[in-house]
Amino acid sequence: MTERSEGPVRVVLADDQEAVRAGLALILTGTPDVTVVGQAADGREAVRLCRSLRPDVAVLDVRMPVLDGISATREIVADGLADVLVLTTFDLDEYVFGALRAGAAGFLLKDTDAAGLVAAVRTVARGEGIIAPAVTRRLISAFAATTPGASAATRAAVGTLTPRERDVLACLGLGLSNQQIADRLAMAESTTKTHVSRILAKLELRSRVQAAILAQELALPAPPD
Repeated sequence: MTERSEGPVRVVLADDQEAVRAGLALILTGTPDVTVVGQAADGREAVRLCRSLRPDVAVLDVRMPVLDGISATREIVADGLADVLVLTTFDLDEYVFGALRAGAAGFLLKDTDAAGLVAAVRTVARGEGIIAPAVTRRLISAFAATTPGASAATRAAVGTLTPRERDVLACLGLGLSNQQIADRLAMAESTTKTHVSRILAKLELRSRVQAAILAQELALPAPPD
């Protein structure tokens, strides 16, 4: 999760289909608080643009030439260049799982309407990632069921979390947004964001999605409403 400055959400788009890319750009540039700062036709160019432009969000197609979206996501996230929103058909296939492992912050259906696209970009820019809690839970559960359990080192790191951080981690496992976590735990949304950042740092995770998966793997008890 990268820190973003004030002002419009800065976006880099990457899709090998020019018509799709142009359509996405048209929608986003028509939104006052979002601006498209770069466009790429392949994953390698997307990484280069993110490295030079440092956008808030990179919207990446999965299947691209030269470097696919999953590999591009891995580089962009590992180097802290942007938060990544992956374009997917969302059929819970190996592409989605690969993007999760690479640290993608969220997912976008290819047939999402204009309002959904803008909402998804804003959500990722806020550091929240996944679009809908119901979708989050389904995806996290399916992924957690197919991935190896948490390592001993990760389990040990979880032991360093404060009780409040453990509560926040458990809420992430439920697919709750920052505001929903804040409401459930009776604290400010800004405090929730701080806890999420500390959790990711302590556990050496790349995204809140990975934290949510870990919470599912560990079967952390949900804090009371």
